[in-house]
Amino acid sequence: MPDLALSPAEQRRRRWRRLRVPALAAVLVLAGSVAVLRMAPAAPSVDGGPLWFDTVQRGELVREVRGTGTLVPVDTAWIPATTDGRVAEIVLRPGAQVEPDAVILLLQNAALQQEVVDTRLQLEAAEARLARADADATTALLAQEALVAQTEATYEEARADAEADASLLGDGLVSELQHRRSSTRARALQTQVAAERKRLDVGQRMRPSQIAEQQAEVSRMRALLALKQEQVGQLHVRAGMHGVLQAVPVEVGSQVTAGTNVARVADPAQLKAQVRVPETQARDVQIGQVARVDTRNGVAQGRVSRVDPAAVSGTVMVDITFVADLPRGARPDLSVDGIIEIERLSNVLYMARPSNGQEGGTISVFRTTPDGMADRRRVRLGKGSVRHIQILEGLGEGERVVLSDMSAWDQVDRVQIR
Repeated sequence: MPDLALSPAEQRRRRWRRLRVPALAAVLVLAGSVAVLRMAPAAPSVDGGPLWFDTVQRGELVREVRGTGTLVPVDTAWIPATTDGRVAEIVLRPGAQVEPDAVILLLQNAALQQEVVDTRLQLEAAEARLARADADATTALLAQEALVAQTEATYEEARADAEADASLLGDGLVSELQHRRSSTRARALQTQVAAERKRLDVGQRMRPSQIAEQQAEVSRMRALLALKQEQVGQLHVRAGMHGVLQAVPVEVGSQVTAGTNVARVADPAQLKAQVRVPETQARDVQIGQVARVDTRNGVAQGRVSRVDPAAVSGTVMVDITFVADLPRGARPDLSVDGIIEIERLSNVLYMARPSNGQEGGTISVFRTTPDGMADRRRVRLGKGSVRHIQILEGLGEGERVVLSDMSAWDQVDRVQIR
């Protein structure tokens, strides 16, 4: 019970003293609870051993694209069969060194060989007809020449008779009728001589046309025979160039038709690289750009000589021609890596290219601090290369970032690197 002898003020002071400690304790508990509620959750700890770090740099960024491919000969020729035939013998096998006239394989075509015999006989018959036509034309000309000579001789006799009659007419030894007859006969023979000479001239001018048809037939048969003989000769399939025989895709006994490729020859002395570049990177590849080709035994310098206009299976074929000697051991079909220099960017920020870094995209990376913490940054990327990519916004020179996959910590903005 409260002490009734105490005044109300004293009683209030005693009650306050009794309640002060519990009230203070309650206030402290409340303040602690508020502080605890306001504290940020502790940053998760991440093992830095397997992480990939890089430091942002400023300088020249060489944009490059990479592709894989093989070395192929610059000069490669498929050799087709020029006529139908059966493979009778394969003289040379792939890997053999060949000269232009080297016989690779033999074909057989009995029908073609019979055609050569038939064509030769037809040519002989045409030549006989030509000889007969020439002889007939020559005989006709000789007969005409004899007729002209005979007519001229008769005319000379008639002219002499007419002149004699004209002399004797004045002495009264020849009658006027006789003189007229001799003169008329001489004039008639003179006209006949002129006509026969014209006929001889026409015959001489017409002689070539009289035998032209037979000459054309002989020429046609000679050309046909030459063609058939050439086709028979082409049954011996030859290399046609210096190089190495790479393939003979036929077997003895197989039947081939004209136009079928029966062998492939390449010159291994001159090689080029054919590399496949991802189509997303190939848009910047241009003819003439500098390139490097890694043959596993060394690196060769070259230039882009051709870019395929079409993409196949997500890649574009690019030809690289070498401007210097290839490393030892370079040979056709050797697997190589090609690196093509697209351009050089001066005085730009760049870093190693993260796995999710795409040109012109925006990514999230963790930037490390000296106290071992890493906070999330949004970074806008620019142009990229094989190993590096340009930074447009979000990071500064000298800052160290984590480039490993941090998708497991997408829900936090800070991590502790231990």
